[in-house]
Amino acid sequence: MTNGGEPTGSETLSGIHWPRLPGTGAKALGPILAQFKQAQWLPVETLLANQLVQLHSLLSHAQANVPYYQRRIGGELFDPMFGLTLENWRRLPILKRSDIQDNAADLVSQKIPRAHYPLGETQTSGSTGQPVKVIGTAASRIFWSAVTMRDHYWHRRDFTGKLCSIRAIAADSGSVARGEDHANWGWPAAKLHQTGASAVLSLGTDVGAQAAWLAERNPQYLLTYPANLAALAEYFRANGMALPKLKEIRTIGEMVSAKLRDKCRETWGVSIVDNYSSQEVGYIALQCSEGELFHVQSETIMVEVLDDAGNPTPPGEVGRVVVTGLHNFAMPLIRYEIRDYAEPGEPCPCGRGLPTIRRVVGRLRNMLVLPHGESRWPLTGFHDFRDIAPIRQYQLVQKSLKLIEARFVTDRPLTVAEEDRLRSVMQNALGHPFDIFFQYFDEMPATAGGKFEEFISEVSVAPRLD
Repeated sequence: MTNGGEPTGSETLSGIHWPRLPGTGAKALGPILAQFKQAQWLPVETLLANQLVQLHSLLSHAQANVPYYQRRIGGELFDPMFGLTLENWRRLPILKRSDIQDNAADLVSQKIPRAHYPLGETQTSGSTGQPVKVIGTAASRIFWSAVTMRDHYWHRRDFTGKLCSIRAIAADSGSVARGEDHANWGWPAAKLHQTGASAVLSLGTDVGAQAAWLAERNPQYLLTYPANLAALAEYFRANGMALPKLKEIRTIGEMVSAKLRDKCRETWGVSIVDNYSSQEVGYIALQCSEGELFHVQSETIMVEVLDDAGNPTPPGEVGRVVVTGLHNFAMPLIRYEIRDYAEPGEPCPCGRGLPTIRRVVGRLRNMLVLPHGESRWPLTGFHDFRDIAPIRQYQLVQKSLKLIEARFVTDRPLTVAEEDRLRSVMQNALGHPFDIFFQYFDEMPATAGGKFEEFISEVSVAPRLD
C-alpha cells in the first residue's frame, strides 16, 4: 500500500474486483484504460461473468450497509456466501425513481470504503418532474473519466483540435453563460494529452448568436444537444454560413434521428457521434466507431432491457431500460429503472463483445396516450411540416386525452389554411382526431436541464409503468 492508503501494482480498492482500480487519481486512468482495451474484445459471456463478480461485491456491501437494501433484499433473495447468478440477479426488485425520492437517506451507505472518498453529489435536471439527487464517489468518477477517454480513442479524435461546447449553463455562471475560452479541453483529456483550445457557450444563447460565436472560433469538434444542433443547421444553411474545419459533431442528452444525421452531413459534411448517459449512473453506452450501434459500457454498468413482465427484450423489440452502476459504494442504485425505452441490437460487426443498443426510442413521458388507454410512441408527421409552412422548430404536448398543444417557432405568422393542413397531418400521424391548438414562440422553451423533447405527454399512463 502507498502512504495515501491506495493500493499499488495489481492491487485494487476495497470492493472493486473488476475492472481493477489502483487508485482514484489521474495515474489510475492508464491502468483502467489498459483493462478497457482488452475487455472490449471479450465474449459477451465472459463480460457477464465479470460483471456478476463485481455485482456480488456491490450487493454484499449494500445488503450489509445500506438501510434500504437491508429491508428490501433479504437472505431469500441474496446470500453473500454464495456466488451470484443471472437468475438470482433477475429476482431482485426493481428500483424506481419514486423509491429514490422517498428513501434518499436510507439509500446512502452507512460504511463507505475510505479509499473511495471524496464523495460528490449530482442532481438530475427534473425534466421528468421527478428530480433526484445521487451521491457518487471518487471511484465511480474515475471510471466515468476513463469512459470519456475511451470515447475519444474510439473515434480517433485529434486532441490538438479546437473543441466548442454549447450546453446548459447555470444562470449564475457569469462569463461562462456568455461564452468562455479555455487553453485546453480540460479534465481528463488535458491530463493525458497536449490538447488544443476549447470554448463553452450557454445553450440559452440566441441561435444566431450561437452561429456567429461558432463561426468566429471555427472548431474541429462541436458538442451540443440534438435539438439545438437542428436549429443551428437550419440557421447555417439559411444564411450561407460554414464551419470549414469541422470534423465531427458530438451530441448529448436527447435522441438523435436519422433525419438529423442526414442534415448534418448535408450542412457541414460531417457525422454525428452520440452517446447514451444519465446523471444518476453516468455513461450507459457509446456509439461504435464503425457504425451507429451503441456499445453498452459493460465494465462500468449492467444494462438490462426488459419487457413489461421483467423478461429480457430480444433484438428488434423495445423494452424499458434498467441499469446498475458497478462501482458506486456510497449510494448503490441496484436495478434502477431510469424511465427510458430502448431497442437492443445484434452483435456489432466491429467484433467487440460489448452488448449493443440499436436505439433509445424515448422516455416514459414521451408516450402518446390514446383515449381508450393505450400508450404508444407517437408519430407526429413532422417530415411534412416544412412542406406546408416555414416551421423552424416544433413541439407537441399532450394536455389531456382529447387535447394536443402544438408549439411552433416559425419564420412568419401562419395562415388559417396552413394551420388546418398541419392539424390534419398531425391527426393522421397520431392515429386519432385530437383537438389541436397552436401556440407560437420566438424561441422554443426547454426543460430545466436544457434538454428538448419533440413530444411530451402530461397524461398519466398505464399504472403498470409507474
